[in-house]
Amino acid sequence: MYLADKWNDYEVIDTGEGDKLERWGKYILRRPDPQIIWPIANEAEHWNKVDGHYHRSNSGGGQWNMSSNLPERWTIGYGDLRFHIKPTNFKHTGLFPEQAVNWSWMMDKIRNAGRPIRVLNLFAYSGGATVAAASAGADVCHVDAAKGMVQWAKDNAQLSGLESAPIRYITDDVFKFVQREQRRGRQYDAIIMDPPSYGRGPNGETWKLEENLYPFLQSCTSILSDNPLFLLINSYTTGLSPSVLHNLLHMTMKSKYGGQINCGEIGLPITKSGLNLPCGILGRWESN
Repeated sequence: MYLADKWNDYEVIDTGEGDKLERWGKYILRRPDPQIIWPIANEAEHWNKVDGHYHRSNSGGGQWNMSSNLPERWTIGYGDLRFHIKPTNFKHTGLFPEQAVNWSWMMDKIRNAGRPIRVLNLFAYSGGATVAAASAGADVCHVDAAKGMVQWAKDNAQLSGLESAPIRYITDDVFKFVQREQRRGRQYDAIIMDPPSYGRGPNGETWKLEENLYPFLQSCTSILSDNPLFLLINSYTTGLSPSVLHNLLHMTMKSKYGGQINCGEIGLPITKSGLNLPCGILGRWESN
């Protein structure tokens, strides 16, 4: 498992009964997590001292129960990177802290490349990977279908002192964007993608991972430079094996460029138990 264990401003304090207890800076949140199918080992006081608790509804969705101490949004840091945190209506906070393991990896790859690197970040959400890549010196194109998330990414870049960095922000359906870049002849040295299981573009376009990921990867190979640095896939789709990502990367990237593939689970350490919480999977292709 690839562990994001270098955080100071974030930790998974405890887990159990379908919930995780997290510290985001100085604030404590309790949120559901479908991977947590074990009981709470010790019903200690820390489970009751929370600033925000997201309760799932039996009819779907849910709502937050927040204390008066919890601000609308606040800032946490990972190294020199800074991010706005804000509880949303869908239990999320605008950041997936387990992705820090990928941020550190890509920053090292970019800094050690010895050449200018152009990065394309697809399904880019609030820009964690965008900020990481830009801070390492890359020229970044950030693409997401949600206008609000693109603005959130701009805010995170500004927080991290990257408001003047070469970042291009695009609100668009990623599949159509990649096709247009292919027609334009534009190329990238690295591609990052975090495709959802299911989604809709700004004009009603539908995305189904099982149907669309392979042809999408094929399209992405057409806009890579002759000497690509890496391609990273993240997935939170339940039941999707790291071996599936390995096979897809083998058929699309390794067959064309050689290089090497590494796939596996990503996770976060749990402070109280010493166990690790699985948080999804990754597939990395990188040049030799």
